[in-house]
Amino acid sequence: MNAFLALVRKDLQLYLRDRRAIVMSLLAPVLIAAFFGYLFGGTGSGGSSGGQAARLALAVTDLDDSPLSRQVIAGLQADPALAVQLLPLGQATELVRKGKLRAAVQLPKGFGQQAPLALFGPGQKPEIVITHDPSQAMSLGLVRGLLTQQVMQVVSQSAMNPSSDSVAQLKQAAEQAAEPQRSQLRSLFGSVAALQAPAAASAARPAQGMSQPFTLRLVEGVASPTQGYNSYAHSFAGMGVQFILMLGVDIGVGLLLMRRMDLWKRLRVAPVSRAVLLGSRMASTALIAFGLFAAIMACGMAFFGVRVQGSWLGFVLLLLAFSLLTASFGLMVAALGRTPEATRGLAIVATLLMVMLGGAWVPSFIFPEWLQTATLWVPTRWAVDGLDAMTWRGLGIEAALPSVAVQLGFALLFALLAWWRFRWEE
Repeated sequence: MNAFLALVRKDLQLYLRDRRAIVMSLLAPVLIAAFFGYLFGGTGSGGSSGGQAARLALAVTDLDDSPLSRQVIAGLQADPALAVQLLPLGQATELVRKGKLRAAVQLPKGFGQQAPLALFGPGQKPEIVITHDPSQAMSLGLVRGLLTQQVMQVVSQSAMNPSSDSVAQLKQAAEQAAEPQRSQLRSLFGSVAALQAPAAASAARPAQGMSQPFTLRLVEGVASPTQGYNSYAHSFAGMGVQFILMLGVDIGVGLLLMRRMDLWKRLRVAPVSRAVLLGSRMASTALIAFGLFAAIMACGMAFFGVRVQGSWLGFVLLLLAFSLLTASFGLMVAALGRTPEATRGLAIVATLLMVMLGGAWVPSFIFPEWLQTATLWVPTRWAVDGLDAMTWRGLGIEAALPSVAVQLGFALLFALLAWWRFRWEE
């Protein structure tokens, strides 16, 4: 029993001796829990609330340019949940494809004339087209709901206004309707005429026979409508980024273990320069990372239908750039670390934070606006967005080059830090 207690005490003493490892073990779950708690609402009404989600970026193309369509657009612009831009149809669709906008709404020509007539009768209903980013289903639901609300409100007010030109046409259409709809519409218009005011309240409680005065057509903003959106493309990119970075952490911790076991001394006495020692390590890590990342994406292509619908050259350049980033990150971990235990904990915290902020776990569009801007300084954000652009978004190589440049810039920065802080002497 004494031996058992002595061994337990020894293990506890070894663990408690490394305070950095203890702090890192505590810091990782606290930071991750705080991040998601802040992102999804904070403490609610009983305390400080979480960050307000960014307004949904929406484009509207008004092909009708009627008073009714302008009222709908004004209502959308006044909604605090939306950031509405008036754009030509082609530009709006292209921005949705690139992920710069969540959706683009097209109000068709004739909307102002057709919608009030279609509210009660069998008249032609205008078709509103929504081109949306298929990776963001929550955004589509919000756009549909707010758009329907604004259109119904504006159209019903127009139809119920006695001075409106639409009312005379509606009365004429009512006389041609079949019973019992004809009697119901007569009663409704009689009430409106008696009140001599817009019956907005009545529109909120539609009479029998009232219908939605428009139809919706949903179009996915993707390169190839025949293939459509594949959510596995984003998930394989995000998880590939995470676990390749973990590989870099293992490489860095491995260097510290070599130092602890005096293997580093043997390498230093070899007739090679410092640049060769670190450069070879970086090159081998980058090759391993590239091969592993390519294998991960190949599994997605073979079993889950992931396809490179954009530029293959851009796709390969992104994998190479992120592999170099991983290798330099691993060297920086080894240069800044002291003990393998504490360094592993610190590097894992840094990796998880970069993966979270990069949009690999949750899409970055639900971040608060300030956080979306801040994540542009995180290399993983560029890596995930770049791989999305080359796979399911189907964009050209010009969409990959900024991501490649940013990752190579971070790789150079990490390599310089590693060279500066690396302890060559024991």
